[in-house]
Amino acid sequence: MSELVFFSGTMDCGKSTLALQIGHNRSARGLQGVIFTRDDRAGEGKLSSRLGLVTEAVEASEGMDLYAYLVTELSKGGRADYVIVDEAQFLAPEQIDQLARIVDDLDMDVFAFGITTDFRTKLFPGSQRLIELADRIEQLQVEALCWCGARATHNARTVSGEMVVEGAQVVVGDVNQPAEEIGYEVLCRRHHRRRVTSATARAGALSPDVLPVNHA
Repeated sequence: MSELVFFSGTMDCGKSTLALQIGHNRSARGLQGVIFTRDDRAGEGKLSSRLGLVTEAVEASEGMDLYAYLVTELSKGGRADYVIVDEAQFLAPEQIDQLARIVDDLDMDVFAFGITTDFRTKLFPGSQRLIELADRIEQLQVEALCWCGARATHNARTVSGEMVVEGAQVVVGDVNQPAEEIGYEVLCRRHHRRRVTSATARAGALSPDVLPVNHA
């Protein structure tokens, strides 16, 4: 029985690496898949891992009908045994419905990878729809860590190292961006609530409060 599986986790927990591994394992067994992605850090039509692995993919652009695309490819003599979708949180809810239709009508496994919440701790519409429709939801086993060493559960957007909580929901960036640029950092809930990033924590450690000295 084919399934729609949602692999979820924070940034930096190995989602894209697992997507590439699943594709590799099935390719080694003679299966062919279609890989969709959206707004990957490596550019349009790429699925990339922070380990340096990159493969070609189909850019799932806004308004694209993923089911219709697959049916068209099959009708032209193409082959597809499964579907992988990376950065699935960026898809529109109707595109998630199309993934479910691929499973139900074309009898293909669909493996979707994405983060659940944005930098404001709000669900991405695509992730919400996956939670509603997926046959199975898998939490990634590789735990990303907050700068304090605790398990990271939240994604933070940073500008010059400072956490921000306003702005567009989707701004493409990475956890490896230079501090002065828009970037992202994974934090535990405590430090996300307090808006304490690694940069601000270092600044605080380098500038301790000095107690006043009373001279006799």
